[in-house]
Amino acid sequence: MIFVLARAATYSALFIGLLLIFLPDRILSSTGIIQPAAIGAWQVAGMLLGASGATLALACILTFVFVGRGTPAPFDPPRRLVVQGPYRLMRNPMYLGAGLALAGAALFYQSIPLLGYAGLFLLITHLLVVLYEEPALRRAFDADYEAYCRRVGRWWPQL
Repeated sequence: MIFVLARAATYSALFIGLLLIFLPDRILSSTGIIQPAAIGAWQVAGMLLGASGATLALACILTFVFVGRGTPAPFDPPRRLVVQGPYRLMRNPMYLGAGLALAGAALFYQSIPLLGYAGLFLLITHLLVVLYEEPALRRAFDADYEAYCRRVGRWWPQL
């Protein structure tokens, strides 16, 4: 289990470092946006949204490790179908958490380009889910995954 956790931490750090820290920093730098001089309502809202998204993504990573016995990386996925934790409410909460973290940063910096990047991230993620992940999960988990799809929404909880 410790080896799975170490792999998940490594892959997640690379994903987070590139897509959620490095690229947003490049966007902010290239558009001349700097840290706000004071913390106002936009910054507080951004911090709350970003922290909520990061917490959701972290809960998903840990659920993959401890329930699914795998990692978030497509080349080292969970060995079991993960339908617990945040996955009991929606099928892709990790991506949603990352998108919320990006949107929180866009609010904090009041950056339209960063908000655009968050939207692009979610669009590309949606295409990845529909074109790659869902077919791979159907092949790996067959009827169990189909039943899960009928019960749980892709991006929003089914009430």
